Amino acid sequence: MNVIWAIFILHIRDANASKGLLFTFLLLLRSVDSFSQNNNSLRSIDKLVDTTESGWDLVQKWVHNAKNDVVVLPHDSSKAKEVLYHTQVTTRSPMGAIIYYTGGLMIDHGWIRILGGGCSIMERSIPEWNKGKSFKEYGEKPPFLLIGDDAVGGFFAINGGALGPALGKVFYLSPDALKWEEIADSYTEFLHFVFNGDLNKFYKGLRWKSWLADVSKLGGDDVFSFYPFLWTYRGKNINKDIRKAVPVEGQYELNMGFIQEMNGNAK
Repeated sequence: MNVIWAIFILHIRDANASKGLLFTFLLLLRSVDSFSQNNNSLRSIDKLVDTTESGWDLVQKWVHNAKNDVVVLPHDSSKAKEVLYHTQVTTRSPMGAIIYYTGGLMIDHGWIRILGGGCSIMERSIPEWNKGKSFKEYGEKPPFLLIGDDAVGGFFAINGGALGPALGKVFYLSPDALKWEEIADSYTEFLHFVFNGDLNKFYKGLRWKSWLADVSKLGGDDVFSFYPFLWTYRGKNINKDIRKAVPVEGQYELNMGFIQEMNGNAK
């Protein structure tokens, strides 16, 4: 939490800080507090859905002003409350708003997938995807929380302690390194990065000539698997690799297996 306060102080020193900064900061605090809930303090759905101060209004503005392509997946009202309850995140926070009001987000023509409440295009919701990976039963405090992934089998997660001392920060498991690397100070900062950051630079060496056409045909619950495996070499031409669309579940399990084999400590 001290890190979050430090970031906020640096921002408010800027005379050009927007009037909405304080509201954004409060949403961040609520998101962090919600993420730290445990099974002894589960809140009812009535306390999680806020109709007077919704984070969705803020997320919509970010989407509208995004430099990168952002597609909001359709909302599945039949499961929204259950998914939000299992995640224990208020809709005042950006994460809670995305869970409750969307089926997820597709960034850069589907290259990056941000998990939400799930839908026919991307069936996985945040709690469903994390169950059995970061926790066993709903209500447990997860040591990390998977929040999204990309077309090449990279995974994004919020650190709850398993990825090091930087609690609340967002880490990326790159398919060409198989190591969790810190990339953002918060979920909100992560959203700003995928909405507005230079993704071609971030994915340098991981995009092949026909990636845009290929990814546009890729399902929201599938990723591309490569042979030779991307982590087995560096600096080679990905255009020459054999690639095949596979279920993201299988790719995640494969990555965790490789990590366990190499380090003896799968996360």
